[in-house]
Amino acid sequence: MAEPSVIPVATGAPYDVVVGEDLLDRLPAALGKGVARVAVIAPVDLDRFAAPVRDLLATSYDVLDLPVPPGERAKTAHVADDCWERLGRAGFTRSDAVVTVGGGATTDLGGFVAATWLRGVRVVHVPTSLLAMVDAAVGGKTGINTSRGKNLVGAFHEPAAVLCDLAVLSSLPRAELRSGLGEVVKCGFVADPRILEIVEQSPPDALTPGSPELRELVERAVRVKAAVVADDLTERGGSAGHPGREILNYGHTMGHAIERASDYALRHGEAVAIGAVFAAELARTAGLLDPSAADRHRSVLTRVGLPTTWHGASYDELRALMAIDKKSRGSGLRFVVLSEVARPRILEGPHEADLRAAYDVMTGAGA
Repeated sequence: MAEPSVIPVATGAPYDVVVGEDLLDRLPAALGKGVARVAVIAPVDLDRFAAPVRDLLATSYDVLDLPVPPGERAKTAHVADDCWERLGRAGFTRSDAVVTVGGGATTDLGGFVAATWLRGVRVVHVPTSLLAMVDAAVGGKTGINTSRGKNLVGAFHEPAAVLCDLAVLSSLPRAELRSGLGEVVKCGFVADPRILEIVEQSPPDALTPGSPELRELVERAVRVKAAVVADDLTERGGSAGHPGREILNYGHTMGHAIERASDYALRHGEAVAIGAVFAAELARTAGLLDPSAADRHRSVLTRVGLPTTWHGASYDELRALMAIDKKSRGSGLRFVVLSEVARPRILEGPHEADLRAAYDVMTGAGA
């Protein structure tokens, strides 16, 4: 078994992302000294992963089990309030800690609960999906959804550590693995073209749990995110004119609108893949991106089994949903686009005709 890789995230409160197998023994050290109680937040359908974590912690800590609904259903004010109430009844203090075990929705919710309880307690993420490993668990963004959109309520709260145990991916449904690859490919387009080359040069069935190719993709995607958030943790803009953390939202403005319009029937990585095609077509139509680079989005995403078209909502419906996206400014839309691969920029106030043309390609009507 290969030794775990330790990827530092050099923010103001630095921490490590550990990528490897059989990592639970690192959990007590990650929690640090002085912790008496640990709340384990995990979806009710992932107890097979949460139980070993609780058993390990129970040898040294008082453990509070906080089961939550699966997926996006957990990311509500009602679920967060239930967690707060139970932390209060258990007497959780600022020196106690939270451990999340689950996918991206769980780390979003659990991180938000940790960020807001007593204005911030320690949290360690143990992600169980590829999507959570390369995206949601890293970077300190936390949040819940409202009736008006996804992640509209949240806080920045960096974890004390992230333990990415690749062994759990072997039990992940293929569709969930594909969803995670949507965020991996995104990192390739905005920052690390080697990710795209690995996908293009590897047989699709090589990108499976346990393969060296998938491990390298995970590590590269984590390194991309670690570097970006170290430079711009709170999304105010990076150094030397770089757009900063906002580049990690590539494909997300349309992607989040699609998720909402589909009532979250589409997985996050699937929606991001479609949203990235939209962003590429918007940049091409606006004269910013070479057609071959735009076409490369469809070929790479198709190669890992992700959708590149969707026609489940009208342009006007999606346009209205994008208008309330977190990245919008005033009444104008704002997109992360590319001028070439690994050269992201911000496009503010795109022409309506360009938006409609990109929508047509995204729906398959203009491809």
